[in-house]
Amino acid sequence: MSASTLPESTGSVSLGNGSEDGSEGSYRVVSKAAVLSLAIGLLSVVALVSVGMLAVPAVGLAFGLLALRAISMYPDEVSGKVPAWMGVALSGLLLVGGAGLHTYMYLTELPEGYERYSFQELQPDKEHPELPIPPSALEMNGRKVFMKGYVHPGVQGAGPVDQFVLVPDMGTCCFGGQPKLTDMIEVKLINGHSLSYSMRKRSLKGVFTVDPRIVAPDGSQGACYRLVAEVVR
Repeated sequence: MSASTLPESTGSVSLGNGSEDGSEGSYRVVSKAAVLSLAIGLLSVVALVSVGMLAVPAVGLAFGLLALRAISMYPDEVSGKVPAWMGVALSGLLLVGGAGLHTYMYLTELPEGYERYSFQELQPDKEHPELPIPPSALEMNGRKVFMKGYVHPGVQGAGPVDQFVLVPDMGTCCFGGQPKLTDMIEVKLINGHSLSYSMRKRSLKGVFTVDPRIVAPDGSQGACYRLVAEVVR
């Protein structure tokens, strides 16, 4: 089969004549998927940063396997086995390593005597929208909790602070306008703890309280969530 009749599914780009080892031979092309796999494999170190980034090495692994399949099916037309294997190795290693790291952190990060909660427990019950404070949030009142979130950029440029608003994600505070009352926790750091604004996720432990008397700017009733806390990470 000539290069001109090579199926599009192989995803390849021409490098010229000659064999993979540089000797004269039949016309071959290097797989685009192999090159992408290697590039993504090099970028897959981000998988060690957060769970969501595990998708990066997963994509790199998929491209590498696709490239190896194409090279195996069309050995006389497609080259790129070395970058494909390198991409598979890097992506696979960082996918497994990242998953293991995040699993270990999840299993060991909870401080003794604290309960793990998230912003999900603070949201109104869809089956009872008339209740501004969900029962799950009321159950947290006065408890020692461990929570994660992002610092609202309202304190950006203020230097180290010991009071700020915690929100569930960067989209809520940066791209979604004013966060909902149930997407905000007023945090007061104690025991000498303080932090500077950054876009990384924060882990906090402390005592959670609910003040049901708050009124939003639009006049709607809601809860004010507060956390007297220490920074865990």
